[in-house]
Amino acid sequence: MKPKYLQADSTGRDRWTVSYVDVLTILLIFFIAAAAKLPAVAKLPVAPAAVVVPATATIVVPVEAPVVAPPAPKSALFDAQESLTKAGLDARLEDRGLVVSLPQAILFSAGDDRISNDARPVIQQVVDVVGSMPNHVILCGHADARPIHNRQFKNNWELSAARGLRLLELLTTEYGIDESRLSVSSDGANRPVGPNDTPDGRASNRRVEIVIVDQPGPASR
Repeated sequence: MKPKYLQADSTGRDRWTVSYVDVLTILLIFFIAAAAKLPAVAKLPVAPAAVVVPATATIVVPVEAPVVAPPAPKSALFDAQESLTKAGLDARLEDRGLVVSLPQAILFSAGDDRISNDARPVIQQVVDVVGSMPNHVILCGHADARPIHNRQFKNNWELSAARGLRLLELLTTEYGIDESRLSVSSDGANRPVGPNDTPDGRASNRRVEIVIVDQPGPASR
């Protein structure tokens, strides 16, 4: 018969202890392995979060403002100014329209309202432009500040107005400009462009302005 300490225990009361130790050992190995892998997991790149645009959102795309062409009358005045300037005439754009200034020395003798024959080529250049446009035209006479009194005119107002009228008659009778497109005004000595105390200044003030207005004449409406 074997000694008691060599005999197998048949009661089985301590068998659970062995199983419990095995489980603890397995768990310990698992946690050690998991802890060893943590740094590698932390270094993994993080994908950027997706941006979700709501279905009701509106995407605004900036659009450059369109280039707006100048109105047709303005464009016509620009072209007319360029044409007259190339012909050597004093043509400038103002708020009232395109102003063509013709000196008295080209059109008239001193103190007279009869148009000189030498002025015809200059007038023809203006007619070539005015005749191709529907705009209203104002013929405005100007004088210097020196008083005038002769058998025909009492003052500069009458002289300036008469010169505008003679130009109107010429444009309608010989150049075929419809008189409904024309009007006459007189500023006398009240709109000088130069000083009246010098000969050159007075000469620049004696003039007729042909104003091509920035609107069609009555016959074209």
